[in-house]
Amino acid sequence: MSTRRTTIRVVAALTGLLWLLSAATSPVYADKKKKAQPALPSKTILDSIDFSKLVWPNPPAPTRVKYLNYFCCDKYVPEAEKKKSSWMDRMAGAETQAQRFDSKPLFALWTPYGLAVDSKGSIYIADGKVGAIFVFNTETRDLQMIKNGVNAHFGDIIGLAIDDSDRLFVSDTKFHHILVFGKDHKVEGSISEGGLLDPGGMAIDNENRFLYVADAALDQVFVYDADKLTLIRKMGTAGKKHTLTEPGQFSVPTNVAVDADGNLYVTDMYNNRVEVFDADGNFIRQWGKSGDRPGTFSRPKGIAIDVDGHVWVADAVQDILQCYTADGHFLMWLGGHGLFPGQFRALAGLYIDKNNRIFTSEQYPGRVQMFRYFTDDEARAQIKQRQAEMEQKKPAGTAKTGAADSAAPTSPASSAAQQPQ
Repeated sequence: MSTRRTTIRVVAALTGLLWLLSAATSPVYADKKKKAQPALPSKTILDSIDFSKLVWPNPPAPTRVKYLNYFCCDKYVPEAEKKKSSWMDRMAGAETQAQRFDSKPLFALWTPYGLAVDSKGSIYIADGKVGAIFVFNTETRDLQMIKNGVNAHFGDIIGLAIDDSDRLFVSDTKFHHILVFGKDHKVEGSISEGGLLDPGGMAIDNENRFLYVADAALDQVFVYDADKLTLIRKMGTAGKKHTLTEPGQFSVPTNVAVDADGNLYVTDMYNNRVEVFDADGNFIRQWGKSGDRPGTFSRPKGIAIDVDGHVWVADAVQDILQCYTADGHFLMWLGGHGLFPGQFRALAGLYIDKNNRIFTSEQYPGRVQMFRYFTDDEARAQIKQRQAEMEQKKPAGTAKTGAADSAAPTSPASSAAQQPQ
């Protein structure tokens, strides 16, 4: 009898325990349970890279280029509207009126090409596929857009140029003209005189008030008055189907740049060379040859001049950025095929602003990378600082002898790719 009572007590205790456990896990107590923490995003190899140390050339050579950042944007997903759009609009993917006039982007960068920087330091990026000009604040990364159908009517935009009064010039290959915007981003004029066919890369000579436009289809460079928007002259010969190779002629000129003396530099893509002209259009010199290594060209496109007069060229096939002296002496290069910072895929546009920042645009990743250029004076200061640090590390009492100094090996910084020119 006692054994039976004991068994009943055990069963009752177990039943009570199970009831307590079930009650603790019931919805009544669900609020008292600690909420599950969201899963942390998995780390990638990019998280382990110290971008502040991404420089060219490699130490101990003085730094001439440093990676800073990149620009792109994700497709804008608007918040749910109170008023639903019709089922036909949703099926067609049409944007609503609110989306059309929203300041946020509706698309990510797709095929960025032309680049320009205004007086405030904002970077302008032309994207023909999107049909818009992206305007990034380089400090805050805030974005505005000059949109097709809202601010202007674009066909296929490629090149950009901004003068010293922040007027924006936009080349459109589909409509064969150049649109001119005021600093308020409103259209104030257009240029088509001379029969533009495929206007692409552009550059402005603020001193002489020239607007240079490379027309790849006509194998010519058009020169306009940047204020009157009238044609001054044409350079090159049209109608030869990209067969001309003589100095002063072009075979698919893609981009142009102007140096401090008003000289014009043109990337002659099919001839794999750079040609230089004075402000009057007279041929000065050329350099470059076809190849698949740094120091040679394979479809050069973007071109820009830094504050020291070095000529930078974007090579679209090699995916490298090359640096030359004004007379064509090869100095250094950076890049290569890839998606990591400092690498490129379908490198196209190139721009160097007054703050010594280098901007590059790529077609396939849909991004613009930003680098910092270190001037010749800054490079010399780095060399002096490192020499002073080496002197401080020498043991006390170490004597200097002329013979020892003269026999010392040449510093790596003395190579053509590293030495300030």
